[in-house]
Amino acid sequence: MTKLRLHLLILFCVFKISFFAQTQPGTRGNLQPYYEYKVNFGFYLGFNRTNFLVTTVHDYQAVAGDSLKSILSSPQTGFNLGIVSELRLQEYMTLRFLPDIAFGERDLEYHFASSRDTFDIVKKVESTFIDFPLDLKVRSKRLGDFAAYMVGGGKYTLDLASQKDVNNGTVTSAQQVVKLGKSDFAYEVGAGTDFFLPYFKFGIELKLSMGLKNLLIKDNTIYAQSLDRLNSKVFLVSLTFEG
Repeated sequence: MTKLRLHLLILFCVFKISFFAQTQPGTRGNLQPYYEYKVNFGFYLGFNRTNFLVTTVHDYQAVAGDSLKSILSSPQTGFNLGIVSELRLQEYMTLRFLPDIAFGERDLEYHFASSRDTFDIVKKVESTFIDFPLDLKVRSKRLGDFAAYMVGGGKYTLDLASQKDVNNGTVTSAQQVVKLGKSDFAYEVGAGTDFFLPYFKFGIELKLSMGLKNLLIKDNTIYAQSLDRLNSKVFLVSLTFEG
């Protein structure tokens, strides 16, 4: 699914759900006692765009050779599946714990150019994450069956597919990998909307996570020696279902 198709699908879902939410019979709205409960649970599905913030060493061309002209990170689309648990702190504020499993991929593109040849080498970094986010949610007052909110917090991430122990010295250059640390800490901010349906609350959330740790593990390959830092950057669109 292309990025454009994904955005069109999300917009279609928002339109359909908001239409049905606002046309339900009754004047008091759906799920009126929802925020009277101290704890609520649910699950969510998400689509992520996982990327790196790339910082090269000052003289990376001298390290890797004059033909290395640039290093770029290209994000790919992945998905998340998680659990929602929410603790009400006061009328308009809740604490949310959303553990999930996420699948993501980032491509590091090394562009080489000389007077005789130009070529790219792409190093794929595939990850399977276990995330433990803890967010503070501040919501607006309900307008019928609709409410908006903002979130902010942090998370701990464990990469189950980390190749930090791979020995690049025993393989060819084409088989060498960019080694990353297995764990990360990140802060995250976002916003979303809640739609109160007859039997559950449906939400759409946009969230940005920025990693705090340098994930790069240095070794003697030109792919690692030309880099100084790799920090994670994740954009997540979530569809939540809470009852």
